[in-house]
Amino acid sequence: MRTTALIFWILAAFFLVVTIAYGILTGVWSPLGIETAGFPAFIMVSLLAALIATTLTWASRRFPDRAEENPEAEVSDEAGVQGSFSPYSWWPMWTSIGAGLCFLGIAAGWWILAIGTIFAIVGLVGWVMEFSRGQHAH
Repeated sequence: MRTTALIFWILAAFFLVVTIAYGILTGVWSPLGIETAGFPAFIMVSLLAALIATTLTWASRRFPDRAEENPEAEVSDEAGVQGSFSPYSWWPMWTSIGAGLCFLGIAAGWWILAIGTIFAIVGLVGWVMEFSRGQHAH
């Protein structure tokens, strides 16, 4: 995790330099600075990279004995259960259709957003509750 955190710290610094250069070249700091899309986007990209880097740095300090930190580690050192995933679930498809309709609704028409929200909520609730049948069964 330390290596990944370092990569994201480098990315955050790079995007910060690009943000400053972009602000100077587009005249954001001039009295008539009109540019309102690119500069805030670059600021957010810089902050996002810093957020990921901070999270990875904290995680690497909290779990220093992870196999990925050991150069002598074997693949079997991280063996074990990684999660429980349903192989034949249709709920992710309905959730993604709802998300796609929501994005389309923002661009094309707000009424499509309402339909997409219904699809997304039904799909998400179905996906979360997929293994909850009976008395909190798993």
